[in-house]
Amino acid sequence: MIKGLFLFLTLVSSSFAFGQAKKNDGTLKLWYNRPAANWNEALPIGNGRLGAMVFGEPANEQLQLNEETIWSGGPNSNITAESGAAVPELRKLLFEGKFEDAQAIADVKMFPKKNSGMIYQPAGNLNLKFDGHEKATNYYRDLNIEKAVATVTYELAGVKYKREIFSSFTDQVMILRLTADKPGKITFNATMNSEQSGGLKTENGKLILSGITTDHEGEKGQIKFESQVKVIADGGNASLQHNAWTVKNANSATVYVSIATNFKNYKDVSGNAGLKAASFLDKAVKKNYVSALADHIKFYQQYFNRVKFNIGVNEAVNKPTDLRIAEFAKTNDPHLTALYFQFGRYLLISSSQPGNQPPTLQGIWNDKMLAPWDSKYTININTEMNYWPAEVTNLSELHDPLFKMLKDLSVTGRETARVMYGAKGWVTHHNTDLWRITGPVDRPYAGLWPMGGNWLSQHLWDHYMFTGDQAFLKEYYPVLKGACEFYLDVLQEEPTNKWLVVAPSNSPENTYVPGKRVSIAAGTTMDNQLLFDLFTKTGKAAEILNLDSDFRQVLKTTIGRLAPMQIGKHSQLQEWMHDSDRPDDKHRHVSHLYGLYPGNQISPSRTPKLFDAARTSLTYRGDPATGWSMGWKVNFWARFLDGNHAYKLITDQLKLVGGRIDGVSTTGGGTYPNMFDAHPPFQIDGNFGCTAGIAEMLLQSHDGAIHLLPALPDNWPSGEITGLVARGGYVIDMTWSNNKITQLKIKSKNGGNCRLRLNTDMKMNTAQFSAGNGVNPNPFYETPVVKPPLISPLAKLNPVGVKAAKEYDFKTEAGKEYTFKLN
Repeated sequence: MIKGLFLFLTLVSSSFAFGQAKKNDGTLKLWYNRPAANWNEALPIGNGRLGAMVFGEPANEQLQLNEETIWSGGPNSNITAESGAAVPELRKLLFEGKFEDAQAIADVKMFPKKNSGMIYQPAGNLNLKFDGHEKATNYYRDLNIEKAVATVTYELAGVKYKREIFSSFTDQVMILRLTADKPGKITFNATMNSEQSGGLKTENGKLILSGITTDHEGEKGQIKFESQVKVIADGGNASLQHNAWTVKNANSATVYVSIATNFKNYKDVSGNAGLKAASFLDKAVKKNYVSALADHIKFYQQYFNRVKFNIGVNEAVNKPTDLRIAEFAKTNDPHLTALYFQFGRYLLISSSQPGNQPPTLQGIWNDKMLAPWDSKYTININTEMNYWPAEVTNLSELHDPLFKMLKDLSVTGRETARVMYGAKGWVTHHNTDLWRITGPVDRPYAGLWPMGGNWLSQHLWDHYMFTGDQAFLKEYYPVLKGACEFYLDVLQEEPTNKWLVVAPSNSPENTYVPGKRVSIAAGTTMDNQLLFDLFTKTGKAAEILNLDSDFRQVLKTTIGRLAPMQIGKHSQLQEWMHDSDRPDDKHRHVSHLYGLYPGNQISPSRTPKLFDAARTSLTYRGDPATGWSMGWKVNFWARFLDGNHAYKLITDQLKLVGGRIDGVSTTGGGTYPNMFDAHPPFQIDGNFGCTAGIAEMLLQSHDGAIHLLPALPDNWPSGEITGLVARGGYVIDMTWSNNKITQLKIKSKNGGNCRLRLNTDMKMNTAQFSAGNGVNPNPFYETPVVKPPLISPLAKLNPVGVKAAKEYDFKTEAGKEYTFKLN
């Protein structure tokens, strides 16, 4: 224990030493020495519902504003009677091997006849003008992600000015506090503008911007919103005139921004935006600023402080964040990795609160009326990736918005199942939006993929595996069962092997006919993996809940007829039912490795041949990718137990895009100066995916045990992380030195037998343990039994080359903590 304690003190003291040397210490801050020149340099604040991008210009402060329910269009369904007319013809062509003909038919007959989803849109901007502040000096701005507060400071004419900005979780307004170190120095004008249709007025002592969202693809804009602003000044004078707040010679001023809409749910927009906005604002202004800030920080930290991550600090911590990103590849800046990891958690806390909407492709931050990909929910990878960090990084409650959306989709998706496929149950394709559309979106090349609801449904079982919450499982079992009912109705027997497969479908956004844009397929590997997981997990849920014994048997029988994973002629895991993979395919999606991550069907010990083949596939696919794809690959290489390759992808991710660093290249994919993922453009899933990947390098619990430091890179020889969560409800704190764990504490939320997997010997000082006996020790560790892979006679498999690990079992009681001493 002394050795571990020494390491902990060393890490803490090194951070403290830098903190004494300069003001920018090991605190988790994004900080800069100049204002944001564009949106990708501005800093995000959010409370789950309200978001803003803070630019920090001394003379002209801009807060670009968002509210999560400001979307174009209104309640609608994008399914028509003819939507599925070509499905039987497509199945026939696919099973005859006429793939190009099938694609041609799909392109003509399956294009959406209504709309491809609505657009998430901005509310507008709050603009504050400070005359004469253009000549400010000693400029500094930051985003403190330990407190969820953005700060701007500068000096002018011997006066020090400070701005604090946050989106209050507790008061549901955005608050901007303006102060100076001398009295009577706060003078400014504040107004609002928006690209939305509407107007600006003053009423009841407030500045009010009202608007209505746009029409889009035949759907009339129906979201009405109001942004209300009130200023409270200490000293001086604050008045409303000419549709602006004017503050003169105040000692300090506090600006409150409240935004609300008429949205009630996906089929009801009968709310009163003005009354809702006013109710938040009128209550917020009655609370003093110190209390409002303290309440906000306390609420936020109940989530954020659950996980601490420290892998050291070096001199790079004293440089602005954009420069640290630009130099990351050569400085090996460990603190920046920890900052990036925690920034992902910050973004999830700030964009996904219980009772709210899930984060879109851009979270809750979007400045464009016509956003990239409409800033919808892309559910053939991106929305799922948004929630990969939720359970393992101890933010389980924040999964709630996704679950609520799944409930909605399980209702709206019944019409699509019936009309398009003549099936029971529910289905949705590769995109949805605020209005919970479930029909195909965009061209069939990407959109004719009826597996989106299936993949989203996996999160329900994952949540149960981490929490053991049977009440939750019972509540959402109908969603799982309805998804299964759809596939039981639509599965088709393919003619060669008599396997049951989904047709038509695709392997998301990839092609398989050389030189042709052909994606429409039958029985793709990802589809088969998703079906295996959905049927298996739903059957287990029904067994746990003691429900539907006959239905469970149907699922079991159907699982036995699903197509197995196959190893093709290039020793690769096949992406399609036919051996159509190309070693030179560098596509950003690596969908057939779903079974490796986030699934758990591929394992070095249980399925070594599939493990080798999957690794071969990923090696062929290569590292260069869009931002979110790099995040996914970090998780893949962590599951391959290759920490150095995973770290290489983190280095690729932390490459500056679009910055203003002298003498440093800032082109290509990676990370924007404000730490947003650069697809490009910005997509938040890249941030979430990489945060999940870093956690996966340190802790895995999908393969029959809790594997500690499974993919530790050489660059992190010593470190400490507390608060990660393993399946079964085990909260893990661990410290390591020289690549070996020195201290370990485990809190068992649910009790039961705990199995640890690690590469070092250990001694436990509070309980008895035994060598792992090879039997699943806990139902939360239960691993799937997959069919043996079909292997091409041309395949040449590589040895797995995975280091042997030791396993230890010990009994736990719910609510108790267990401390380990490791040699």
